[in-house]
Amino acid sequence: MPKMPVESWGRLTRDAHDWQALTQADGPALLAQLQAGRPGIAYGAGRSYGDVALNPGGTLWATRGLDRFIRFDENEGVLTCEAGALLRDVQRLAIRRGWMLPVSPGTQMVTVGGAIANDVHGKSHHSAGSFGQHVRGLRLARTDGQVIDAAPQGGQADWFAATVGGLGLTGVITQAQLQLERIQSPWFEVDVQPFGSLAEFLVINAETGQQGWAHTVSWIDCLRHRSGTRGIFMRGNLVKEAVRRPAARQRRWRMPLTPPFSLINPLSLRLFNLAYYHAHRLKAGRGLAYYEPFLYPLDHIQDWNRFYGPRGFYQYQCVVPHAGGAEAVQAMLDAIGASGQGSFLAVLKTMGDTPSAGMLGFAMPGITLALDFPNRGASTLALFERLDAIVHEAGGRIYLAKDARWPRKYFEAAYPRLQEFLPYRDPGISSSLSRRLMGA
Repeated sequence: MPKMPVESWGRLTRDAHDWQALTQADGPALLAQLQAGRPGIAYGAGRSYGDVALNPGGTLWATRGLDRFIRFDENEGVLTCEAGALLRDVQRLAIRRGWMLPVSPGTQMVTVGGAIANDVHGKSHHSAGSFGQHVRGLRLARTDGQVIDAAPQGGQADWFAATVGGLGLTGVITQAQLQLERIQSPWFEVDVQPFGSLAEFLVINAETGQQGWAHTVSWIDCLRHRSGTRGIFMRGNLVKEAVRRPAARQRRWRMPLTPPFSLINPLSLRLFNLAYYHAHRLKAGRGLAYYEPFLYPLDHIQDWNRFYGPRGFYQYQCVVPHAGGAEAVQAMLDAIGASGQGSFLAVLKTMGDTPSAGMLGFAMPGITLALDFPNRGASTLALFERLDAIVHEAGGRIYLAKDARWPRKYFEAAYPRLQEFLPYRDPGISSSLSRRLMGA
């Protein structure tokens, strides 16, 4: 079994792992691979920011080779596929046939299995929930040879609830059935609204819900301004009739190398935020956008994580309940401003009332804030301690798919179904995250 240095998308570490590419989704060959490589964890497209899919000193079961489409019911919009298929390829297959994923995260370069294991969410959470709500069934291979077919209802519903959002710890997801959304066109009607404070954001957000916008997200300038926290509110709905225009060819870029230092610094951040805010303010109002640039704005920049230099970066994403949420978000922004550290990828939105389908799902009603921070060592970790305390006091939680350092004491308090989840863990599976937060 070859050893390979592997890093997550945040590029914080690059440790050696035993690398085992899974070659078959079912049968004795798969079982032999899982049993030979324990303790292991499934590794998909490598787009998790933290340590959820890392296992230094152990095995990574690489699932990207398990990418077949098995069947597609075009009348009902139900796709059965292997877990290594990318959401990008699901979208391309489905859109040609008048269907689309109802939920996808900010990148389509993630696997179906990873989307389930992390119960990803996107711009449509307030209207469509998280990814697990649209999974009709899944197949789970355990390291003891057991194969479990689980669905939201039925005799194995508990295994389904443990596996959705289960961080890959209940077994290796080998295939899934996805319920897609019927569409008339892959184009969105988009409305862009600038705002100058959190209070104004909340007013626009409330109007957005009343007007029935299905997809929403906001970029905010997390640097301090005397006038308040300014930002850009973006909302969209799928167009209800065919659009007779070709999609504009999106130019693809690639960051060719890792610079010797982070390109994200106070000066570049201030210049970027100024340019981004005013460019979008000038484009305020309604227009049309093709699904890829609207849903996945960074996918046209390959290896954009290299901008942060050799030390990598953290993503900090939290959700806090609506009650007291605005105050908690403002307190976090104040702490970030006082620290002198900022994020150019600062995203703010509200989550809907639909709970996660999984025991360890991140989604809860409230306000979610996501920010990227260059790794500056002790000063960055000290900032996170202040943010953690604010989130904990507000009754919120951190998104584990993006985490690399959250303390166990906060994890246990924020995920009340943890004890219910633990009996479903596969003893042959382990990860850096599970050892950090669960002790094994």
